[in-house]
Amino acid sequence: MESAAPNDSAGLLEVRDLVKDFGGLRAIDHCSFSVQEGTITGLIGPNGAGKTTMFNVITGFFQPDAGHVFLGGGDVTSLPPNELFTKGLCRTFQIPREHESMSVLENLILVAPDQMGERFWNCWVRPGEVRRQEEEIRTRALDVLRFVDLTHVADEYAGKLSGGQKKLLELARTLMTDPKIVLLDEPAAGVNRTLMKRLSENIETLRRERGITFLLIEHDMNLVMNLCNPVIVMSEGRRLMEGRPEEVQRDPRVLEAYLGGQYAAAEG
Repeated sequence: MESAAPNDSAGLLEVRDLVKDFGGLRAIDHCSFSVQEGTITGLIGPNGAGKTTMFNVITGFFQPDAGHVFLGGGDVTSLPPNELFTKGLCRTFQIPREHESMSVLENLILVAPDQMGERFWNCWVRPGEVRRQEEEIRTRALDVLRFVDLTHVADEYAGKLSGGQKKLLELARTLMTDPKIVLLDEPAAGVNRTLMKRLSENIETLRRERGITFLLIEHDMNLVMNLCNPVIVMSEGRRLMEGRPEEVQRDPRVLEAYLGGQYAAAEG
């Protein structure tokens, strides 16, 4: 069973008693936790703990078999990704999903919501307004690229970027939507230390200056321990514990979940 009940105070994002099965395999087993507004919360656990499945259920890519997901106090269980997107919940992926044949700048412009030009009749009856909005979106996209330090590749094909630059581009695309909460799936994977430092600084700046909440899955423990507070630990589809980074590092249940029998034998 889980080590403790979730935080009683209502969070911006709440997962309550969530269950997800794949045939005879239970990937998420009555898991509950809460992500408080304005935090950078880490979600860690050994391979197979259910972390990515949890992200996929929260963001509407998978339907849960039981339980509920709440965003800002409202039940958003089973809403499709596009509806969650309009409510301010965005995510990135472990393997970036940029539009390879479009420029970096075009990747950002494409994401901007409520574009008048998407309705073809506006181009005929309100061409001036369409052009003004397009210019505003372009200016905003350039500002976002400046923030993530990608202006020098604005006109490059997104498919030609390095792995680290693609992670920065994914973060930039979420910023075009004014998100309330961003779910980051292994932002450090395949990223060199220089770009990882820049990405970490951007995340902290966005939390501090724009109030964006983050929940991130990560295997890089240095990143988690330096960036995240609190840290939630999953094991075998359940919430094992939650605490400050230093508490998580010292907890024997966490060490056992990661090291299994090796840890048990050493302690015995």
